Amino acid sequence: MTRPIEVWMSPPGPNPWKVIVILEELEVPYEIKSIRFEDIKKPPFIDVNPNGRAPAIIDPNTDLILWESGAIILYLIEQYDTQKKLSFGSLHEKNLLNQWLMFQMSGQGPYFGQCGWFNVLHPEKLPSAIDRYSNEVKRVLGVLEKSLHKKQWPVGDKCTYADLSFVPWNDRMDMVLGVPDSKPLKEFPNVEAWHHRMISRGSFRKAMEIREKLMDEQGLMPNGMPKGVNNMAEYEDKMK
Repeated sequence: MTRPIEVWMSPPGPNPWKVIVILEELEVPYEIKSIRFEDIKKPPFIDVNPNGRAPAIIDPNTDLILWESGAIILYLIEQYDTQKKLSFGSLHEKNLLNQWLMFQMSGQGPYFGQCGWFNVLHPEKLPSAIDRYSNEVKRVLGVLEKSLHKKQWPVGDKCTYADLSFVPWNDRMDMVLGVPDSKPLKEFPNVEAWHHRMISRGSFRKAMEIREKLMDEQGLMPNGMPKGVNNMAEYEDKMK
């Protein structure tokens, strides 16, 4: 019998939810250790991940402690996707999936994160930084848009772990770009259709229900800021 995997996380960020979606898809039992963002650089979180970044996992079934969301996803696929529900076994498809996961890790995640920081959280508006990262977000989406031309999925004929790794950040597009837009992906119709195929899956809906509950328990708004706080300067004042 598979014992629950501990998922250590701070609920505001997108990266932990990549892991939760994969666990839900594979029907692997798990339990969440929810940590406040201001405490992830302190014990007990840094006892699990000395880098103080979420997520991290403890798998009692293999006695493995692992951090970095991409490494965790690859581990979960190798260890628990025995039926290839979210992966492929062929040489080409297997490596193409890893390629897209690495693009998510090196392209989408960092650029979307910096865009969100300078558009929403940074106390000073820096037009050069906002322009740079907003343009990089659009460049990344353009790569995805082209790859999805006349296709439902970048690799193969089904939704995979590589596809799902993009969902949490793409679902934050309104906050990343700092605009109250109900259709922030409208300039990228292939990406928008791909995204909607994935957010309609039960795994993602379940993950977002859990996130909403954990955020509410910590008194946080959807963008990760405490309720009633509008920017990082106010947040820092609140923490003093």
